[in-house]
Amino acid sequence: MGAKKIGVLTGGGDCPGLNAVIRGIVRKGVQEYDYDFTGFRDGWRGPLEGDTVPLDIPAVRGILPRGGTILGSSRTNPFKEENGIRRIKENLAKYEIDSLIAIGGEDTLGVAARLTDEYGIPVVGVPKTIDNDLSATDYTFGFDTAVGIATEAIDRLHTTAESHMRVLVVEVMGRHAGWIALHSGLAGGANVILIPEQRFDVEQVCAWVTSRFKASYAPIVVVAEGAMPKDGDMVLKDQSLDSFGHVRLSGVGEWLAKEIEKRTGKEARTTVLGHVQRGGTPSAFDRWLATRFGLHAIEAVRDGDFGKMVALRGTDIVRVPIAEATAKLKTVDPELYKEVGVFFG
Repeated sequence: MGAKKIGVLTGGGDCPGLNAVIRGIVRKGVQEYDYDFTGFRDGWRGPLEGDTVPLDIPAVRGILPRGGTILGSSRTNPFKEENGIRRIKENLAKYEIDSLIAIGGEDTLGVAARLTDEYGIPVVGVPKTIDNDLSATDYTFGFDTAVGIATEAIDRLHTTAESHMRVLVVEVMGRHAGWIALHSGLAGGANVILIPEQRFDVEQVCAWVTSRFKASYAPIVVVAEGAMPKDGDMVLKDQSLDSFGHVRLSGVGEWLAKEIEKRTGKEARTTVLGHVQRGGTPSAFDRWLATRFGLHAIEAVRDGDFGKMVALRGTDIVRVPIAEATAKLKTVDPELYKEVGVFFG
């Protein structure tokens, strides 16, 4: 019998730190356990179509500081593909893969949980979501980098807002959870922070904006892409859905700037940070966390502890059932949001 063969894939939106996870998995797996690795390209599309790349120590050299993922990513949902599960099983057998490590967010891990629990395919999960909204882990890698980028953007926008005495609305990522908005807004000294967890009153936002101008300062409003007004719906770019049924968000910042301008008579501009938050080199914290996730994921494989995900609790890496991790989103506590409200206006 040859060395154990492990498949690795990265699914969902890319985020800084993915390559650090891959490197941690491969370095420890090869050096300590003499495992062989196969990379599957573009998330679940790889095992569905048998699209592989070699994954050995030379392949992971120099990738630690690189953003994105050397394996590529996609939002492919194998349960929506014809004979999807059968095709995955056939390809795993063809490449003699003993088990899989799936690095991804709620959707990728949701697939991983079902493959293990319902179809007996051994999978270990690594949590990745830039929104930091997986309930079983204190932090996900990529989040710290995104917050850093958003904070730097807010810092830069303060000076231009004050030069022109205009309102600047900054739209950041956050579909259902306002963690990036909350952290970057507080760190960047924003005057209003709007999150998906609490519907906002446009009149109240305008009152905060006006009071800020009275103090001879130009206001910065940070809004998560999924934030919604009290008497309206989510602002969407278009109505198309991805294969997990998610709409494309973006547009709330533009909408809000127009409303502020109309109601206060003050000039308002929007900056949508978008994919800038996801791209580029990961922060030191994200490299550290992602590397440790990789090291502990390969230990879970060695222990045969499948259907589990590695998670950060305090400063420890622990294992939790994937199903538990994806059961509910980790959203911003109303008390925490109330705490930062002292800086609004």
